Amino acid sequence: MTSTTTSPDARWPHAIAAAAFLAASLPQAALNAQGRESPETVDRIVGSQVNEEQAKTTAEIGKVSSAIDRTRENIGTVRKTSKLDKVDIVFLTDAARSEGGPPPVIENKVRQHKDDVAELRKEIEANALLFNAIDSRRLAAQDVLAVAFDDPGKIVIYAAAKPSD
Repeated sequence: MTSTTTSPDARWPHAIAAAAFLAASLPQAALNAQGRESPETVDRIVGSQVNEEQAKTTAEIGKVSSAIDRTRENIGTVRKTSKLDKVDIVFLTDAARSEGGPPPVIENKVRQHKDDVAELRKEIEANALLFNAIDSRRLAAQDVLAVAFDDPGKIVIYAAAKPSD
């Protein structure tokens, strides 16, 4: 009968793997403990205050249309964004799904640029700063129509949604 013994050196890879797993899970646990809904937490993550406004699509149609046309170039800017001075979220309340969606002019623009808009939404979800900014206002990336970088350090996010109460 043969017996096998495990040397202490053989257990080290398992211990290292377990320690790495715990270390990787701690930042998420700390974030959850702070509560992402807390304005202080969002301000710390985003690095600036997140402002929101409500508007009618007709009042913003030129800006939104232009921003949708620039989606391809804005994707790269979203990808590289790690700090902003100001985040403005414009809720186009009359374009929300519950209101029938965006008006035909905007809907057609989104359709023309559908692949770029889909990629923009993925980039926003992958960007911790922007994801936390929209998440703090309970805005889903799928409701984002376009973004605009009109001033350095400032982003305007146009969304076909109503703000949560």
